Amino acid sequence: GREDSNFKPEGSTEIRQAAAAFNLMRERIQRTITQRTEMLASISHDLRTPLTRMKLQLAMIENSAEIGDLRSDVEEMENMVEEYLAFARGEVAEKVQNINLSRILQGVINRIQSTSVSINLNTKQIHYVPLKPNSFKRAITNIINNASNYGNQIDIIVRKLPGSIIIQIDDNGPGIPLKDREDVFKPFYRLDVARNPDTGGSGLGLTIARDVARAHGGDIFIEDSPNGGARINMRLPL
Repeated sequence: GREDSNFKPEGSTEIRQAAAAFNLMRERIQRTITQRTEMLASISHDLRTPLTRMKLQLAMIENSAEIGDLRSDVEEMENMVEEYLAFARGEVAEKVQNINLSRILQGVINRIQSTSVSINLNTKQIHYVPLKPNSFKRAITNIINNASNYGNQIDIIVRKLPGSIIIQIDDNGPGIPLKDREDVFKPFYRLDVARNPDTGGSGLGLTIARDVARAHGGDIFIEDSPNGGARINMRLPL
């Protein structure tokens, strides 16, 4: 319900004491979350300046295999910083629009398609869905990038259900064990590095994706994929 910061407990002594203890606990939790979020945002912001300087200096150096590797490292660090900032900011003040789902999905695919990963989109109908487009694109990008870390074949299927749309993202990687399927949405949680030691990333991709889905009134859940890997299901209300 609606939060009332001026709530004053009434009733018997025991009820008032319990309510006062609850209010104190809530204030401590809110203060801790605020402090951690502000610290993460501050650190991420401070890292942007040296990364930008490094990127400019590398651009002025003659190309070589070593310089290419350094540029990739700086780009990965930049992406991680952006993920941290996005997580710290939380949901931005973005307006909901009726968006052509197929078009926005294809746009994301075109932007991140690579020669090492095949991404196929299968949507038979045009669906207009109420979305915050930038937040949605970030969520889908995170899911596809996560899938491409573990497999080289990604299939995206859009299905319409009564009152909702399901976006299924299948990969042919090693899959996600049942015991880890909720933990992977926790901030900074990482699966066994033996699955793929070169994935990198911030550990916030799926966390942000689920936050975005839930901010839209939907959710994300994981199943086994018929491709042999994981199936990420994003459900969105119509």
